[in-house]
Amino acid sequence: MRTGLIAEKIGMMQIFEENGTQIPVTVLKVEPCTVIAQRKESVDGYNAVQIGARAVPANKVSKPLRGYFAQKEIEPCKLLKEFRVDEANLLAVGEKLDVNHFTANQFVDVTGVSIGKGFAGAMKRHHFGGLRASHGVSVSHRSHGSTGQRQDPGKVFKNKKMAGHMGARRVTKLNLSIHSIDSERGLLFIKGSVPGAKKGLLYIRDAIKKQSAI
Repeated sequence: MRTGLIAEKIGMMQIFEENGTQIPVTVLKVEPCTVIAQRKESVDGYNAVQIGARAVPANKVSKPLRGYFAQKEIEPCKLLKEFRVDEANLLAVGEKLDVNHFTANQFVDVTGVSIGKGFAGAMKRHHFGGLRASHGVSVSHRSHGSTGQRQDPGKVFKNKKMAGHMGARRVTKLNLSIHSIDSERGLLFIKGSVPGAKKGLLYIRDAIKKQSAI
């Protein structure tokens, strides 16, 4: 496993191939990342790399973080993220990473926070079919119907699909393919959609379940 990178979601667009095929892609702006620290199994019990992005003035971070970055002799960063890696893929502190960390046609996993929908009913949240449109149903066409049994067990089981807060959760989409890379502008074009709203933060790393198509 290699380290991942931090990116910002710009939005979606479509790309037309030479044969006329239309491909929907999501545009991601990859932040220039710096290796802040290493985690070694001999010391910390696991192997990982801590990545920082979006450099900020020292007075924009807390005093403990100011000392932390000063000890590393690295400019303070607004964003910090730790990625698990293999021991062979540990990177030196201070090393710079950019969009060229990935390649076209590579499979990646993208993690982000899904768009919040607020309080949603069972039909929107869980795709329930709703009650009948006629024949005795009045006012409650979009209700979720019965939620339990009779006196035995006499309760509603946990995790029952019901109305409630929808979205605003950490989501990872697996095995997404990178269509192309714009090295000059630091952009990744990923086939299909990714979690989150525009300007949302995303974490991209090599796909775990699927090898690269290179």
